[in-house]
Amino acid sequence: MDAAALRPRLRMLRRDRDGIGGATAALLATATAAARRRAARETAAAAALAEEVVVRPEGYSVLSGRPVSSDVLAAVLQALSGAAYPPAPRSVTAVAAALRPATLAGVQLLPAGRLGPGLLAVREAAAMALPIVAHPDTIWDGRFRLLGDSSVPSGAMLGALGRDAAQFREFSPLPSAVLRTLPAVRLGARIHAVPHLGFPDRRTCESLSLLFCPPRAAAPPSFPFGDA
Repeated sequence: MDAAALRPRLRMLRRDRDGIGGATAALLATATAAARRRAARETAAAAALAEEVVVRPEGYSVLSGRPVSSDVLAAVLQALSGAAYPPAPRSVTAVAAALRPATLAGVQLLPAGRLGPGLLAVREAAAMALPIVAHPDTIWDGRFRLLGDSSVPSGAMLGALGRDAAQFREFSPLPSAVLRTLPAVRLGARIHAVPHLGFPDRRTCESLSLLFCPPRAAAPPSFPFGDA
């Protein structure tokens, strides 16, 4: 038995060298039950997300406005903020039960306005990352990835469209709160491209494969348990 490995060490601590004792079996059953409950919650959250939330490739969501579980709201907040971990449950539960305008975990909840009924969920502008050097496989703000096949001009920077959003209202019906959070590629003070708006042209935007790609999707794939 390799005492350097975790499982053998746990067996030794429980005085169950072979891992076949009643205490070990009870621990395994408890862990399995917890895993099943977690899988059931994730499946239910994925179903609710499909019914109550629209996630857009520009990095924002529209929520129906009906109450959702804290798991659902936490998943939306984590995806839109690009965070590696979900927000603290305490900060999410009250808002999930009665959705309303708020700022949580780097995401703003606002009236959806012309996007329809319900609430707009969008990255908080003040929480976004600073511009970074743009090169293939760059990830900006934990949310947008510049894919490896992108053709990036030398010296280009990748960051938020920010205040320059006012210049691009004619390119999109999206509200300013969303436009400000879109990724833009700049050369010096000049905006080279805003791929999600098709600016300046299709050819330029197609050369920059810039995708909304948070570390955890709002509805990750589930792992159902079998009886075997």
